[in-house]
Amino acid sequence: MKLFVKYDYDLVCKTVLKEQLDALNISHTHTTQGEVKIHDTINETTREQLVAALGRYGIQILSNPKETLVERIKNTINDLLNNKDLRTVKVSSYLSDTLLYSYAHLSTVFSESTYTSIENYMILKKVDLVKERICNSDLTLTEIAYQLDYSSVAHLSGQFKKTTGLTPSSFQKIMKNKNI
Repeated sequence: MKLFVKYDYDLVCKTVLKEQLDALNISHTHTTQGEVKIHDTINETTREQLVAALGRYGIQILSNPKETLVERIKNTINDLLNNKDLRTVKVSSYLSDTLLYSYAHLSTVFSESTYTSIENYMILKKVDLVKERICNSDLTLTEIAYQLDYSSVAHLSGQFKKTTGLTPSSFQKIMKNKNI
C-alpha cells in the first residue's frame, strides 16, 4: 500500500520549533519565516540542547550573518511565490522593502553565498511549484502558467525544459507511470 501525502513545510517547521522551544521553556515569538525572537538570554547548555533537538529535524540555527540573510531572502521569495496577492509585485522592490536592504546588497550577498542569482533561484522555485501542481492537481498547463504569473505556456515550458531537461508533458507522463 502506498500513502501519498502533501507537506506544508512552513507549518511543520513552525510546529517543530514551537514544540522544541516550549520543551526547553524558552520564551519566544515567531517574527517572520525562518526567524524566532528569543525573549530571554539562554545559557550555553540550553542552546546546545536546542541545537541538538532541532538538528534531529534537519533544522539548523544560523550564526553567520550572511547565511542568515540568504535564508531570509529565500524565505521571502518563497512567501512571495506562495502568496497569489504578491505575484505581480516587483521582486527587487519586495525584497528591499521586506528585508530593509538595497536590492544590490541582497543580490551580491545571495550570489556570493549560493553561486547563483536571485533570479535563477526564483526560476528554480517556480519550476518546483510547476512540478508540484503537475503531480498534485488536475490543472492544465495554461492554468498553472496563469497561477504562477507566467506570460504564456510557452514561457513556462521553456523554463521548465531548460531547468529539468524535460518538457512539462514528458515530466507529467513519467510521474503518472511512476505512480501506477
